[in-house]
Amino acid sequence: MTTHPEPATIGQLRSAGHEPRTVKAEIRANLVAALRSGDNPFPGMVGFEDTVLPDVQRALLAGHDFVLLGERGQGKTRLMRTVAGLLDEWSPFIAGCEIHDEPLAPICQRCLRLVATDGDDVPIEWRHRDDRYTEKLATPDTSVGDLVGDVDPTKVAEGRTLGDPETIHYGLLPRAHRGIFALNELPDLAERIQVSLFNVLEERDIQVRGYAVRLPLDVLVVASANPEDYTNRGRIITPLKDRFGAEVRTHYLDDVDEEVALISQEAELVAELPSHLLEVIARLVMELRTSSAVDQRSGVSARFAIAAAEASAASALRRSALTGEDDAVARIGDLADVLPTLRGKVEFEMGEEGRELEVVGHLLRLATAATFRERVAGADLTGFTAHFEDGSTVETGDLVPASTVLGQIGATPGLAQILDRLGVGEDSVSAGQVAAAVEFVLEGLHLTRRLSKVESDGTTIYGS
Repeated sequence: MTTHPEPATIGQLRSAGHEPRTVKAEIRANLVAALRSGDNPFPGMVGFEDTVLPDVQRALLAGHDFVLLGERGQGKTRLMRTVAGLLDEWSPFIAGCEIHDEPLAPICQRCLRLVATDGDDVPIEWRHRDDRYTEKLATPDTSVGDLVGDVDPTKVAEGRTLGDPETIHYGLLPRAHRGIFALNELPDLAERIQVSLFNVLEERDIQVRGYAVRLPLDVLVVASANPEDYTNRGRIITPLKDRFGAEVRTHYLDDVDEEVALISQEAELVAELPSHLLEVIARLVMELRTSSAVDQRSGVSARFAIAAAEASAASALRRSALTGEDDAVARIGDLADVLPTLRGKVEFEMGEEGRELEVVGHLLRLATAATFRERVAGADLTGFTAHFEDGSTVETGDLVPASTVLGQIGATPGLAQILDRLGVGEDSVSAGQVAAAVEFVLEGLHLTRRLSKVESDGTTIYGS
C-alpha cells in the first residue's frame, strides 16, 4: 500500500485541484483507462474473458447496479471483489464522518454543519480502496437496521431529541457511501427486507424510521444469487429485480486448460502435484458436471476441484512423513483415496442414493483414461508391458514410498519419453516425480485393458 496524498484540510484539497465525482464515474474512468492500456481490470478471473466479463464491463460503463446469477462455485464473489480494484487507490473524506463524506460535497448533517462553521479548515483523512468495499452475506435474520440504519438509543441518552437526524445509527449501506456494496445470496434476504433497498437503487437515498432526512447515497450495488429454481429458499422480488440495471449470468468453465489454470491459481498445495494429475482432476469435475447421476441444478463447485487437489497433495505429504521419503509428490492413487471425503460437495439424483462413491469412482476412471490418451498416445509402452510378461507385479499404495515403486519396475525402456510427455524436467527430476509417472502409466494400461489390477487393504497390485 503506497502513501496517501498530502492534503490534510478541505482548503488544501481544493487548492490541489481535487474535483468530486461519483463512484460510478470513478470506476468508469478507471475501467476505460485499463481497457485502453491493455491491462487486465479483473485479475484472477479465469475463463470469463469472452462471456461474463464483457457483460460486467458494459454494466460498469453504463453506471448500472447489477446481479451476478449462477450456480455455486462459479466465482461470483471473487468477481465482485475484483471490481473494487477499479476504484481510485486513495479517496479523501471528512475526518470523523461515519459515512465518509466527500469533502467538497458533504451530505450528512454533521459534516454540513462542520463545513458551515470551519470552512476550509475542516480536516480530511484518506481511505484506501480496499476499505471502500463492503460485503454482506444475506441471511434470513438480516434486518432493515443492519442494511439501512436505526435510531441509536445511546445518542438519545446523551441528550439529543428523537427528531434529531444525528441520532441515526447508520447501517451498512450508508457506511458504504462512495464505495461498493456487495450483497451475497440476495434471494436469502427476506422479501420485506428487500423492499428497503428500493430507494437506494432508484432514488439513491435512505429512509430511517420516518425521519425526514434525505441522504443521497453515492454507491455501486452488486449482488449475487443462485438460480431461483435451485435454491427454493427465496427469490428476488420483481420490483427489486427491475431496479438493477443488469443481470449477468456466470457459468462453469468448459475448457480443461482453463480448469487446470483455476485449480493451480486457487489451490494451496502442501506437496507437489504433477500436471497430469491436475488434468485428471479437471476432467473429473467436467465429467461430474455432465453426469446424469448428479443433480445438475445444484452444480459442481470449483471448490470440489480445489479441495481434491489440496487433499491429494496432503495425502502425498502424509506418505512422506510416515515412510521417510525425501520428496512428497502426489500420485494417481492419492486422488482415488481422497474422493470419499469429497462426496459431500456433490448432490446426486434421488435414484443414486448409496451409489455415490461408485459413480465418482467410475467418472474418475473415465477422466484418468482420457488424460492418459491425451498425454501418452503414440508413446512406446512396450517396455512397461514387457515387465509383466513373466508374471511380475508392481505393488503401490498410499504408504508405499517412491523408491519401492521404482525398485519394482526397474530400468524401463521408454520411461524418459513418458517423463517428457508428462512435463517432468530432465534436470531436476526426483524419485517421487518418476514414481508418479510410472503409477499413472500403469493405471492407464489397466484402464485400456492391457494390464490387470487388484486392490486390497489400501494397496494396489498391477500385473498377474
